[in-house]
Amino acid sequence: MSLAGCTTPKPESAPPVPQAAIPTPSREASRPSFSQEGLASWYGSAHQGKRTADGERFDRHALTGAHRSLPFNTKVRVTHLESGKTVTVRINDRGPFSKGRIIDLSAAAAAALGMAKNGIDKVRLDVFAVDQGQAR
Repeated sequence: MSLAGCTTPKPESAPPVPQAAIPTPSREASRPSFSQEGLASWYGSAHQGKRTADGERFDRHALTGAHRSLPFNTKVRVTHLESGKTVTVRINDRGPFSKGRIIDLSAAAAAALGMAKNGIDKVRLDVFAVDQGQAR
């Protein structure tokens, strides 16, 4: 007796996916469209509820920031240069107005970076196109 008729055929393996079908980020997508290094400061309860330059009310618990020239609603990755911690903030205000500073952060953003105690620390700002499509 032959058992060949009782065996189950092996399932065919799926054909390999061509490399072109796998999306890979372009080099330009991985490069920031804007970068800046300098000092960051933060503001909190004294400004709570006051209007920001874009007209919304300041919320120290939100991840927001003030920059002199970046358009409102720009998402900016802020990296604390000493610790390497990064937080993404949305620009909703103008400033800082103190010489040598490049961004004012909300209390929540400063806390996320670990800079709430110092008040002023060195940071790098990076704007990436991929971040700009995210909702508020």
